[in-house]
Amino acid sequence: MGQEAKNPVKAAETTFEIIQALKELDGAGVTELATHLDLPKSTVHNYLSTLHQEEYIVKSGSEYEVGIKFLELGNYARDRMRIYEIAKPEIDSLADQTGELVNLLVEEHGKGVYIYQAAGQQSVRVDSSVGSRVYLHATAFGKAMLANYSPERVDRIIESHGLPQFTDRTSATRAELESDFETIRDQGYAIDDEERLSGLRCIGTEIKANDGRVLGGVSISGPVNRLNGSYLREELPDILLETANVIELNITYS
Repeated sequence: MGQEAKNPVKAAETTFEIIQALKELDGAGVTELATHLDLPKSTVHNYLSTLHQEEYIVKSGSEYEVGIKFLELGNYARDRMRIYEIAKPEIDSLADQTGELVNLLVEEHGKGVYIYQAAGQQSVRVDSSVGSRVYLHATAFGKAMLANYSPERVDRIIESHGLPQFTDRTSATRAELESDFETIRDQGYAIDDEERLSGLRCIGTEIKANDGRVLGGVSISGPVNRLNGSYLREELPDILLETANVIELNITYS
């Protein structure tokens, strides 16, 4: 959740609660939504009718679903990010070079948002896609970004979102994270060792502006049986850090 509004508009809150519920339920009818949100059916119907009128949701039989119009807004927001335009060809090249899944992420409201992914020839399918939001403390590029934030900013993110556990390897405390941060800052990259998904290992690093601001992160993801040993600890870091360096230079001088 973002920063709490001083004077929130209840109608706007309800609108987004309904949209989010449609996503979580993978489509729903009026009765199911009303029960899920504990709202009167008449109220839910009025909101759905308005969203349908404005073409933000679609109706199939008696069920409503999130519409593709949101894709237009998401693409617009993403395309306005200079990091996306500049990093995209480098992400594609890295995926071709490694054969793995390569991800580009930015932070928004304390969570990581995937804004681009490129799949190499031997890449595996995972639960993330463009637009997905993830907790920073459980991802390689997220940890690399956190390691380069101020302690106060890290504290605010943890206060807002906590440190939920996804596997028995996920960092559970601020102290554990801080220990990771020292290693990350020393070596220049972070490793997600099955911390978000069992069987998946990632290596990631942050992307910075020339004034030191963290703009986003890039990572390489693959199965643990491929991303291991000297390949993980020696070869991939060099390739990853070179890619990040090229992106940073192009952001600065292009």
